[in-house]
Amino acid sequence: MPKGYLSLVLHAHLPYVRHPEHKSFLEEQWFFEAIIETYVPLLRMLEGLEDDGVDYALLVSLSPTLVTMFEDELLQERFVDHLRKLIALADREIGRTASEPQFNRLARRYADEFRDVLYWFETRYQRRLAMAFRNISAQGRLELMTCGATHGFLPILKTNPAAVRAQVQTAVEHHREVFGVHPGGIWVPECAYYPGVEEFLKEADIRYFFVDSHGFDHATVKPKFGVFAPVHTPNGVAVFARDKETSHQVWAAEVGYPGHPDYREFYRDIGFDLPEEMVRDFIVAGHVRTNTGIKYYRITKKGDSKEPYDWNKALERAAEHAGNFLFNRQKQLEHLAPKMDRPPLIVSPYDAELFGHWWFEGPRFLDYLFRKMCYDQKDLKPITPLKYLQLFPENQVTVPAGSSWGGNGTYEYWINNTNDSILKDLHEAGDRMSEMAEKDGAQKKKNRRALKQMMRELMLAQGSDWPFIMRTNTSPEYALKRVQSHLARFWLLESMLVSDRFDEEALAAMEYADNIFPDINPDWYCRKK
Repeated sequence: MPKGYLSLVLHAHLPYVRHPEHKSFLEEQWFFEAIIETYVPLLRMLEGLEDDGVDYALLVSLSPTLVTMFEDELLQERFVDHLRKLIALADREIGRTASEPQFNRLARRYADEFRDVLYWFETRYQRRLAMAFRNISAQGRLELMTCGATHGFLPILKTNPAAVRAQVQTAVEHHREVFGVHPGGIWVPECAYYPGVEEFLKEADIRYFFVDSHGFDHATVKPKFGVFAPVHTPNGVAVFARDKETSHQVWAAEVGYPGHPDYREFYRDIGFDLPEEMVRDFIVAGHVRTNTGIKYYRITKKGDSKEPYDWNKALERAAEHAGNFLFNRQKQLEHLAPKMDRPPLIVSPYDAELFGHWWFEGPRFLDYLFRKMCYDQKDLKPITPLKYLQLFPENQVTVPAGSSWGGNGTYEYWINNTNDSILKDLHEAGDRMSEMAEKDGAQKKKNRRALKQMMRELMLAQGSDWPFIMRTNTSPEYALKRVQSHLARFWLLESMLVSDRFDEEALAAMEYADNIFPDINPDWYCRKK
């Protein structure tokens, strides 16, 4: 038996940004960038580990909104068009940089990489990224879990318990439909726990979930082994907590690995650096510039002018950082193991998009780390939380404190004076949804259609992304508009049901625009007596 275990967790999520009413839409490009820079590289890394027989273990949570976009034929087609434009742009860059050898080498690398992504997406994966994850997970080393259906911030929704139940049960049903298995665990959106949410997880036959370290630090009974072993809530659902040290090493802005001067600079992209006429295909709505993914500079030291990016040097640094990460985990084990009655577990959860999108070399870091764990030592073994529970099913019982993985471990990024205007509207709509569901909308087929679309619109409005974006002031107008437009559709549908006067054209348009969860079940919104 190893001295300890490491559980790497990647939370893959994007809000539902499908906009069929527009030919080109800025927020859809968030999704396209993530496919190119995170999801396809992650799948390719996993396939490489599988092919080489590397004994890795990884847990990936795939949010239902992300998976639905993976499966959407319109977005698949638009992504291919986007990739072909990128290939043409990179080919033009090869000519433009012919007299600049360092940039020219990078332009050629980008052209090759975009063609590779197109090959993997279209030929290898048949445009079905969700199925690619499913096929790899069938090999046994990759575990998949779900998330809240639309990434709803559950502490906001708890005033109507049916809203929490609907987020959980819809997610579980969707996961079963797509991946063919019941999820063992769930990523509670934003790690936002409140005491009592485990009752809804137990009802959905969820075995475990995650909290930030703050949840264990202030639990009703402080866990004996801190964050290095799971606990059980009184109803038997297991809870794992994030390790602060591994989080700091990767996430911290000033000292985390991704900020090293040798790595690629995210914020210098030719979509912004070149004259408008040279990147015209990447100007949205006639005036909004976007990232292309073609970036020629490394981070460089603060205050210095940016220097050209060196791919080989960056890979060397990623390998070095993987070795350093492993060394530090071994040191943690030396300190922890003598104090515990079982091998300690180090839980390291991250946003998946950190690896590749924000930290370009991140997938290579993960690849190096798994290979080093497999071949260079025996003390630390990768494991998924479910397998750790199978090895050590008996754990301390306690109730974590309300917490999140946002600023200061509180709810402040999602409940504050920048976004509190939407909370009352969400609560009012949630209560009305329960009332309408309890009236048995199945009496008429068209009633059921409208009721299902009401639930889709409400759940899309509930996404935690919108209050977060409003708080960080990144795209606050878009976030507020999304909430307001979904709720406007919700109340229009409600008026149709109440009056029994249906606008078939309007209903069909809403079903086309917001087509998430075709088999959504409004009965989950019925309040239990």
